[in-house]
Amino acid sequence: MARKHLKPPVSAEEEDVEEEGVLPADRSAMLTLLHRCSRNFLTFSTIQAGNRSYYTTQMGKRVAVVLAGCGVYDGSEIHEASAVLVHLSRRGASVNMFAPNIDQMHVVNHLKGEPSEEKRNVLVESARLARGDIQDLSKLSVKDHDAVIFPGGFGAAKNLCTWAMQGKDCSVNDEVKATLQAFHGEGKPIGLCCISPVLAAKVFPGCEVTVGIEKDDKYPDTTDTAAAINQLGCKHVSKGVSESHVDEKNKLVTTSAFMCKAPIHEIFDGIGAMVQDVLKLA
Repeated sequence: MARKHLKPPVSAEEEDVEEEGVLPADRSAMLTLLHRCSRNFLTFSTIQAGNRSYYTTQMGKRVAVVLAGCGVYDGSEIHEASAVLVHLSRRGASVNMFAPNIDQMHVVNHLKGEPSEEKRNVLVESARLARGDIQDLSKLSVKDHDAVIFPGGFGAAKNLCTWAMQGKDCSVNDEVKATLQAFHGEGKPIGLCCISPVLAAKVFPGCEVTVGIEKDDKYPDTTDTAAAINQLGCKHVSKGVSESHVDEKNKLVTTSAFMCKAPIHEIFDGIGAMVQDVLKLA
C-alpha cells in the first residue's frame, strides 16, 4: 500500500494565499509582509490615539467668546467671529459664547446700509452666530475659562461700549468692563480684533494694542483710531493684517482684521495669529 504524503497543517492565512495562486515557496515572504503591515497599522492607530489624547489634555483650553450682535454694521462681524471659532476648534480649545442681554444701540439694514426703526436684543441676535448655544454675559465665570476673545464689528463700538459715538470719551458696558477686569486680574489672556481693542484701551490705561498700520491707504480708519488710543495714555503699535501684537505685561493680544481693506483670507490668517498667541499665554 503506497504511503500518502501528508502536508503539514496550514493556517487560514496560508489557505487564502494558496487560493490566490501564490506558490508554497512564496508563502513565508507573503505572511511576513502581512504581519508587518498589521503591526504598522496598529502602530499608526496608537499614534493617532496618542495625538487625540495630547490635544485633549494639553491643548484643551477653555475660551470664552463675547459677541455683540450679528452683522458688521450693528453687531459682531460675522467673518471675524467665524474665524475665531474655526481657529479655536483647530487648536483643540473648548468654547463658550456669551453676549450682554441688552438692546442694540440701533439696527442697520445691511442691504441698504441705513438704520431702520426696529429694535433688537444683543443676546438674541448673537444667538444667530452661536447657533443658539450662548449665555448671558452676566453668567460668564472667569474661573471656568482660560482666556476670553472679543471679535470686532461695529457692535463692539456701539453695543459693548459707546466708542462709535464718543471716541476716547466713551463708556464701556458694565458687564463687559467687569469681564475684562476679571480676566486681567487673574492674569488670563484677552484677545481682541478689529475695533474691539479700543475696549482694552479704555479699561487698561498704558496698555499696548494694534488696530492696523497708521498712515496707510489700506487701513483708512486706523490713523484716527490710533490717535485716540494714544490720547488715552495707551500705545498703538502698527501691525499688518496678518500679524498680531502681544502686550506681554497685560496679556492682551490684538489684530486689525477688517480695519484693513484686505482679502478675506488675510483677515482669517491674522485672526489665526491672534488665537495662537492667546492660547500660548493661556
